[in-house]
Amino acid sequence: MTMRTPAEILPAGLSTGIGHLPHCDPGDAVEFVLRHSPRLPSAPALPARSRREGMIAQAAAGVVGVVVDDDGVLFIDHDALDPEAPLLDTEFRGDAFVGLRAFLTAVADRTGPLKVSTTGPVTLGLALHATGVDADLAFRIAGRVVRQRCAALVAHVLRRVPQAQIVLFLDEPAMGSLTEPGFPIAPSDGVDLVSGALAVVESIAVTGLHCCTTPDYRLLLSAGPRILSVPVRPEITAHAGLFGDFLERGGWMAWGAVPTDGPVGTTVDRLWRRLYVLGTALVEDGLDPRLLIAQTIITPTCGLAQHGVTQAELVMELTTGIAARLQQASTYPFSVGA
Repeated sequence: MTMRTPAEILPAGLSTGIGHLPHCDPGDAVEFVLRHSPRLPSAPALPARSRREGMIAQAAAGVVGVVVDDDGVLFIDHDALDPEAPLLDTEFRGDAFVGLRAFLTAVADRTGPLKVSTTGPVTLGLALHATGVDADLAFRIAGRVVRQRCAALVAHVLRRVPQAQIVLFLDEPAMGSLTEPGFPIAPSDGVDLVSGALAVVESIAVTGLHCCTTPDYRLLLSAGPRILSVPVRPEITAHAGLFGDFLERGGWMAWGAVPTDGPVGTTVDRLWRRLYVLGTALVEDGLDPRLLIAQTIITPTCGLAQHGVTQAELVMELTTGIAARLQQASTYPFSVGA
């Protein structure tokens, strides 16, 4: 089976969002996405509209033995849980997918790339375990559910937008805890779960992996994504060799260049300088500067559901501004000048 590579479908200098937005109206959210990320629009999830569109609630939608209430809280029927049960709602008709449906309607005639996301199996498994489900059963269910969800999501998008090229990201914040003492599964088991989910669609979609916590990047890359989401932070330079090998193999980096964990109040110049300083340090440690520029997407560090709409607008304006700077810099390496 041939793996789809980013270079087949993605031009340089792209920016996109991470997924969750603060909007309540699906039409407003889709307009926001298409205005700010026209070259790689990202299907929004809208937890302010319905708690069922939150990360865990959406991931649990259609899982046999799990009921999600109006507040997005999971209730478990332990007798009904079955790791072999098929996923329900593979047509994405439920309240958890209103943002997705509005997005697909708006881009029905699209011929370029688009991005969709779903919660990964480690994060879903940990959430099920937190409700009292035995760890072994929780992660078995999560692995099967996410594999089915990935396959169903890509198939659904291709039915609705048949000419599109799909980028599918797994959101895996729990992968940042895989190596912590007491985590309910071994790191290798977590990697296997994520790898299995990505493998289901890697021949028909470009796969990505986003972890907004502080992970072991070797574990993330061993799961086999074609795009790796990484925040712009000084400590990232410790992984220069790892990222350099990834780029040499055709991987792409989605740089979280605009912080989302505090007030938004900076400028494109300042954020570009942060990225430039990091890029220069990585090049000094051996990364090929041309690959670093050509195989990069610019994103916020995480979703925008915790921000107001006005703040979200600013975050995405900054994101697209940095991507434009990167495109302007594409004729020279980071080490030459900003």
